[in-house]
Amino acid sequence: MISFDLTGRTALVTGASSGIGRHLALTLARAGAAVVATARRTDPLVGLVAEIEAAGARARGIMLDVTDRASTIRALNQVSDQFGVVDILVNNAGVAGSKRALEYEDSDWTQILGTNLTGAWLVSQEAARRLIAAERPGSIINISSILATGIATGTSPYCASKAGLRQLTRCLALELARHRIRVNSIAPGYIVTELNREYLMGPGGQSLKSRNPMRRFGEYADLEGALLLLASDAGRYMTGSEIIVDGGQLCAPL
Repeated sequence: MISFDLTGRTALVTGASSGIGRHLALTLARAGAAVVATARRTDPLVGLVAEIEAAGARARGIMLDVTDRASTIRALNQVSDQFGVVDILVNNAGVAGSKRALEYEDSDWTQILGTNLTGAWLVSQEAARRLIAAERPGSIINISSILATGIATGTSPYCASKAGLRQLTRCLALELARHRIRVNSIAPGYIVTELNREYLMGPGGQSLKSRNPMRRFGEYADLEGALLLLASDAGRYMTGSEIIVDGGQLCAPL
């Protein structure tokens, strides 16, 4: 059986200061990877790094603004100095919005597309360049959303960014396969986080849950299987794929 073990690999997770990103970083560490947790603010990364190290794995927290190429290059250079080339990149950093389409400002559009789509492009490009130069295989995993396919009121820029990320995943997969770099995405459904808990537990959220075939929202742990499949040799023949983790939400009738 092909192993899910990540011993000897170095993983970098963007947007790892809280929520899904934090959990993904912990999951990769438990599977044996050395983990570089990144975010624009490093203070929240201190506890994460301490938790990983206390469990016996290697970790480091680094400041990274995914919308800035110079910041991306600095961060990857720091990783290289301590851990070597990043084998596994998880593009998780993202922001959302909740305004009607005509209420969004240009600055909102720029922030959401810049973080969710341009950010994944910049970090993927720089990480891939280093893998190719080192002649090493790698795995890039983009955290997309079911809103790359479905739609919801008040999420126009977010939906556009995630749909773009879905196509970017496929284009990068096509071009990087010859270099043994796999590029795939995970499309979560409604996962309960610190940011959305209040809404999901309220009337609007309960209406969403009632239309979910499993009649529940997702938990962080529900993403672990897809992550480890794509990060490890267990998914070695997968590239350009999207794994939907939504309890069947996209299958439900409107």
